[in-house]
Amino acid sequence: RVSAATGAQIQTTLAGSTDFLGICGKFEEIQIGDERFNMFTGCPQAKSVTLILRGGAQQFIEEAARSLNDAIMIVRRAIKAYAVVAGGGAIEMELSRHLRGYLRTISGKEQLVISSFSKALEVIPKTLADNSGMDATEIVNKLRQKHNVGEVLEGMWYGVDVLNERVGDTFEQFIWEPELVRINVLVAATEAACRILSVDETVKNPSSEQDQNEARRMAALQG
Repeated sequence: RVSAATGAQIQTTLAGSTDFLGICGKFEEIQIGDERFNMFTGCPQAKSVTLILRGGAQQFIEEAARSLNDAIMIVRRAIKAYAVVAGGGAIEMELSRHLRGYLRTISGKEQLVISSFSKALEVIPKTLADNSGMDATEIVNKLRQKHNVGEVLEGMWYGVDVLNERVGDTFEQFIWEPELVRINVLVAATEAACRILSVDETVKNPSSEQDQNEARRMAALQG
């Protein structure tokens, strides 16, 4: 960490050249809460940054740390991937529209599978709307309308605009997600669904079932 903060190079001997030394404008030891930290400031060659999170409770700090880590990782992935798609459920609504169109070209039981997959994709924007306090049904209906307007599909990037509580072109509003992340999410969800559907038998543990029955009996007696 000292090396990353000052730009110094780690040496195995004290007889090394001074060219390997780092630069630090100020070094101090500070106390935050019950812990003490060494702080390096004024480092022109620094390759690391320290973020201090504060909160009224430990659970708030942990939640903020998780959210911050997710944000940093998503930006890192976007920079490495060089390809992004519109967020806010826009890509899921567009895939759902495409599947509904494909549904008309086939027959048989495959229609049921594709129809269910299409509806499942709409859960993403619906959940975003629900969590934002908006009318999820109204939002999804508006998105369906937008994604079906025009021959060139002018509304293909329309998704849930949480900040303004409406639907909008999330690509123009810089609400982006790495393409690779969305692909991995869809592949993982599809594989999980296939695994669940492939289960044709369940094995019960007799002792576990007996414990559950005993717990129900005790609860009934206490009630």
